[in-house]
Amino acid sequence: MTDAPAILIVEDEPLISMMLEDFLDALGYRLAGCVDRVDDALAHVERGGFSAALLDVNLRDGETSWPVADALSDRGQPFVLATGGGNDAVPARHARVPVLSKPYTLDGVRDAFTALLKQ
Repeated sequence: MTDAPAILIVEDEPLISMMLEDFLDALGYRLAGCVDRVDDALAHVERGGFSAALLDVNLRDGETSWPVADALSDRGQPFVLATGGGNDAVPARHARVPVLSKPYTLDGVRDAFTALLKQ
């Protein structure tokens, strides 16, 4: 399954990250990496090697994933925004990026990446 799309996960909750890893595996995707901080995510973006990303908008310690979204946009890399609340105002630059609402479901993740990657 080495030709399967690889997905980068940016999520700060370990149990949710593990669930997403299981979902990706069940859906036939490969995990490119799972990080919980902006600086680690930016390093992954710089290295490349993944097909798309899932970005939790709000990370721990008040950190947001907008710098990662900006870097992905600058490279033309597709991504999905994940949000658990109505307070996550999406900047105009990313208004057309698909949004996946929490709590995650297998069907929701499937639909988001199928549409994003046009599979």
